[in-house]
Amino acid sequence: MAVLDRFDLTGRTAVVTGSTRGLGRSFARALAEAGANIVIVGRDADAAASIEAELTGLGVQAIVVLADMTVRADIERLLAASVERFGRIDVLVNNAGACIHKPALEVTDDEWHQVMGVNLDGLWIASQVFGRHMVDAGGGVIVNIGSMSASIVNRPQWQPAYNASKAAVHHLTRSLAAEWAPLGIRVNALAPGYMHTDMTPLHEPRFQRYWIEDTPQQRAGEPDELAGAIVFLASDASSFMTGSVLTIDGGYSVF
Repeated sequence: MAVLDRFDLTGRTAVVTGSTRGLGRSFARALAEAGANIVIVGRDADAAASIEAELTGLGVQAIVVLADMTVRADIERLLAASVERFGRIDVLVNNAGACIHKPALEVTDDEWHQVMGVNLDGLWIASQVFGRHMVDAGGGVIVNIGSMSASIVNRPQWQPAYNASKAAVHHLTRSLAAEWAPLGIRVNALAPGYMHTDMTPLHEPRFQRYWIEDTPQQRAGEPDELAGAIVFLASDASSFMTGSVLTIDGGYSVF
């Protein structure tokens, strides 16, 4: 097989959680450009319809399933709807996430549980639900979206729940990879650094000093700079890779 052919996802189906905006939307488009059919997952119906139209314009099939990724019943319904439309799911991208910027002494129990519920519990439930399907189907690929925050402490903002949740995501990735490798399921994680999205106030002076100037490349990343990585992790190009965390952060975490 020619090397570029290993990145081809034609005929496969990918479920991308949190894909109505930000990095998730970019991931869904990248996988669609590689030929995959896409299940768009989020809670904003208008945004979901917009990305659905964008992806079908690329010549692939796409459906929308509105779901709360912290609710097991919603995730079971997501699997059922995806299988009903496409027959099987080859790739799950666990992208849905939440973050609260607060000093540790000010974080409430509800805020802690909100972040953990989306970033860790929802990812766990989705991995378990779709993992069972992939075992029955003879294999599959799970890509968890972690963060460089799993191994560094961000500044000037404090975000203890987010950092702890992403560290757990990275180690859960390794745990599932080890357990499920004999079953034909590969599990890896992508750990982005500071990325340019609508939700990231990159240009505020208080963040510029630490987020940009402390990055060796002296800039934030663009979402499409993760496109090659997500396709690599989802495709046969990474067929001998499992239990790994791929960090793309402009060099931020080397310091």
